[in-house]
Amino acid sequence: MTALDDLVSVMHRLRAECAWDAEQTHETLVPYLLEESAELVDAIETGDRDGIREELGDVLYQVLFHADIASGAEGFDIQDVAALTAEKMKRRHPHVFGDSVAATPDEIRAQWLEVKAAEKASRTSVLDGIPRGMSALALAGKLLGRAEQVGALDAGGVPSLPFDDEDELGALLLALVRAGRARGFDADRALRATLRGLEDEIRSTEQPPA
Repeated sequence: MTALDDLVSVMHRLRAECAWDAEQTHETLVPYLLEESAELVDAIETGDRDGIREELGDVLYQVLFHADIASGAEGFDIQDVAALTAEKMKRRHPHVFGDSVAATPDEIRAQWLEVKAAEKASRTSVLDGIPRGMSALALAGKLLGRAEQVGALDAGGVPSLPFDDEDELGALLLALVRAGRARGFDADRALRATLRGLEDEIRSTEQPPA
């Protein structure tokens, strides 16, 4: 038995014999998944190698928890999750697992987007599938990428702001939040309102007036 097999067995036994674990659902576990993911990000960003190993385990445990719940009424388990993911990764990397050729990161990204578009053919907008629970800043990055994808942004219209690295960018963002707070504005709400306008621009670009 591998260590991973042992952890799967531990999870299954806890769900069977521990009252707290047994009563959990996908919904009740969401806060823990978010917290463990945030702790992993923090360990990565601070270069805490021991922390990365521990937090990866905590995130993995959440995956196994959800899969064990699903093995009941939903009819799939961690093996099904792994098989589906392996199949998807092979399909989206035809330059590795197939006959396609892609050597540069740009070529690989273009190929990935092409394969993904074929998989998600039922989607009618590049906005489909974006999780609405993302932080405003993360959502901004995602929407800007989709806007560039459909040509909704002027390629030469990137504003020139006073920063040269991420430390300076962070300080600038903090200064903006502080300035807004001093005037009674909510920076997160303000950004989300602006992003709704960007979404409208993206949809307008996708479906121009007849």
